[in-house]
Amino acid sequence: MDTGIAVWGGIECSYIRVGDRYFDQLERSGLYDFPEELDRLTALGITALRFPVLWERVCTLGDRAWAWTDAGLNRLRAHGVTPIVTLLHHGSGPRDLDLTSARFPARFAAFARTVARRYPWVEYYTPINEPLTTARFATLYGLWYPHARSGRAFGRAMLVQCRAIGEAMRAIREVTPHAQLVQTEDLGKTYATDVLEYQAEFENERRWLTFDLLLGRVTGDHPIAHYLRWAGVRERELAPLAERPCPPDIVGINHYLTSERFLDHRLTRYPAATWGGNGHHRYADVEAVRVLGNGVAGPYEMLRETWRRYRLPIAVTEAQLACTREQQIRWLAEVWNAATRLRREGGDLRAVTAWSAFGAFDWSSLLTRDDGQYEPGLFDIRAPHARPTLLAHMVKSLANCGTFEHPVLNAPGWWRCHHRLAYPVAVSSSPAPRADQEEQETSPSSVQRNGAARPVLIVGAHGTLGRAVARACAERGLTNVAVARADLDVTDYERVAETLSTVAPWCVVNCAGFVRVDDAECQSPACRSANVDGAGTLARACAETDTKLVAFSTDLVFDGEKTAPYVESDEPRPLSEYGRAKADAEVTILATAPGALVVRTAAFFDEHDDYNFVTRTLRALIAGDESVAASDVVVSPTYVPDLVHAVLDLALDNERGLWHLTSDGALTWEELARRAARMARVSAASLRGVPLAELRLAAARPKYSALTSERGWMMPTIDHALARYARSRAWERTS
Repeated sequence: MDTGIAVWGGIECSYIRVGDRYFDQLERSGLYDFPEELDRLTALGITALRFPVLWERVCTLGDRAWAWTDAGLNRLRAHGVTPIVTLLHHGSGPRDLDLTSARFPARFAAFARTVARRYPWVEYYTPINEPLTTARFATLYGLWYPHARSGRAFGRAMLVQCRAIGEAMRAIREVTPHAQLVQTEDLGKTYATDVLEYQAEFENERRWLTFDLLLGRVTGDHPIAHYLRWAGVRERELAPLAERPCPPDIVGINHYLTSERFLDHRLTRYPAATWGGNGHHRYADVEAVRVLGNGVAGPYEMLRETWRRYRLPIAVTEAQLACTREQQIRWLAEVWNAATRLRREGGDLRAVTAWSAFGAFDWSSLLTRDDGQYEPGLFDIRAPHARPTLLAHMVKSLANCGTFEHPVLNAPGWWRCHHRLAYPVAVSSSPAPRADQEEQETSPSSVQRNGAARPVLIVGAHGTLGRAVARACAERGLTNVAVARADLDVTDYERVAETLSTVAPWCVVNCAGFVRVDDAECQSPACRSANVDGAGTLARACAETDTKLVAFSTDLVFDGEKTAPYVESDEPRPLSEYGRAKADAEVTILATAPGALVVRTAAFFDEHDDYNFVTRTLRALIAGDESVAASDVVVSPTYVPDLVHAVLDLALDNERGLWHLTSDGALTWEELARRAARMARVSAASLRGVPLAELRLAAARPKYSALTSERGWMMPTIDHALARYARSRAWERTS
């Protein structure tokens, strides 16, 4: 389907100064060292890429920075991908400048001229990304440098940035006369209670300030001109922007679910962290999607308002959602459908940009902390090479066919579900246009919802893993059908095939099996029947119906002779009957269903399971009972909630073969018990570490079976997992 809409890509490249420290997204992602990763992005079929040539980095590193931009831009040129060059991305300039400095525009224009001379063939520029957003965070909220909190600083920052954009484009056009300005801004909408309607009206006018300044509209009786004059911006300072406007050739709209806000004077309904004010009223500022019962306006309404206001070509220059994989593609589908609808109605909508191609770090703290919190994008960089996710497959399909289908698109995104409401449903003075949303949901589009959502079939519903997968599916809006062992004999091919035909799942997660490691030594036929024969039967049925299969294996397939963590390519050498059965199951599954995903994991703990090692040990310690744990056996413990979410993401990404998934860490059982006790603030006085031999277990165990992955790391650290586990049970309600 030719929608007439191009697919662009974007790299999260924020270069933020907080105090005297810089946060460089590209450095965190490793892209400076591996420019060849860009080839993976261009191979998707995108026609343009928002590409950074960042002022601060060039000033800091000189030739080293130029070497990377040279390599990257030459790669794009070789692949026929148009670069849209960004010079400042939430930055504040070299160390001796800030967003309010009078010297900023001239020096920025000089840098822009240098870039244009170096790359005279580049025609598209975004000199400064999201000036309004940057000014808000840096001069109203004090989060980024220069950490101001005043209307005067905000007004000055907006004036300086827009003057800098105009001067930069004039400098660029001296070299490249036909250079185009793609001006981006995060466009949202504000709702409020009746008491705060005046503040919502102001913010809904202010959101256009970047474009209005560049178009020379902010003069005379313009609503925000009064505010800027109050903030100390003189009329004669606004006049040059009106006399020499720099209209965008393309208006770039970045819209996020968090971009739509709700203001409420009833403070006690909301956490104190959301409280703020304007000098006249105190109010909470929260995400509108969490409050408004009728929902928010959404991307279509934002694009329609932009088209009606400016009648200039529009592009969605960032479309991204930090969430689980199926929610990410549901959001991109909604943005794509909004764009195609506007274009169908006559709007000049040029492109949709899949943002954060290689993911992003620490936006949960607005880049004010180095927490190491990573959000994958089109690719997941926690791997030897950037690994394509389901988003990459979607973008490739949209770029090459204009369409994309996947079973999980048949369910709504979380922002359209009632459970999204976190606060008392509010009455807004400016309600969201729900009718438009309903029309959007039912109108023809290039990303179709086809019938009822096909489910995930969970086999082994009553076990720890089965219950955890079902909970994760429910949290993520993934339809699931869970069957217990009594309901489905996995060794009976006819019953398995009939179940797959009736349920019609897109994915089967096999959580069934014989799990009693020591009993397997004397119950080998039962162990092999469930773990090998049953696994093979499921694999055969999934292969014949082209259904994704996920199965689980164990660290006990190894003998423990290594002194470094085992990776996927290490040869299995099991010591026990259970380990031998699991090793044989791996071979059977992958030979029968080559597209299957087999996850090796180990040493579960989960707040929803009362029988795992960590929970039993903490309960014994609280009771003052003696508890013993092996002091000479090293494992990689696994927090089950993290495991099942990672498994679902990998299944959606259509990963296959062996994959090791555990919490990041290698501990003895005694160390695990002591660390869990410390996190739970429980005394470990009655814990005793003993050699494995003293435990007199029937099945042999490897002394070292820590796991790591050569394919990619997706799990948080063991300390992070134990902290969340301890909070969830609050051990247990402070003993």
